[in-house]
Amino acid sequence: MAGPDGRGGWLATGDAGHLDEGGRLVVHGRLAEVVVTGAEKVWPNSVEAVLASHRGVAEVAVWKRPDPEWGERVVAWVVPTDPAHPPTLDELADLVGDRLARWAAPKELVLVDALPRTPSGKVRRTALS
Repeated sequence: MAGPDGRGGWLATGDAGHLDEGGRLVVHGRLAEVVVTGAEKVWPNSVEAVLASHRGVAEVAVWKRPDPEWGERVVAWVVPTDPAHPPTLDELADLVGDRLARWAAPKELVLVDALPRTPSGKVRRTALS
């Protein structure tokens, strides 16, 4: 039986996911975007979804920075709803820790006025620094 590439194999997309209990494919994101902190893999999209639910977060992007102890650390770039009263790192880390896992919580918070975007409007994670 031929695979998606027509030769009996699979087409490498660079995406990672799993089949859920109903047999549906759940895509976590691009392999190049995963944050490996310690031995744990953190998918930026899932952390962003949790952080976006905080009332003080207008926009958010999650990316990684090198960490001398853990290899990489989770960093949240946040456009606050009210710049005079931005959310704190502790608030955001607790929110992620409660909904996902403590190791997925951001270890650093960067407050910004805007997120870097492509012409199509997608956040350019690699431009975050």
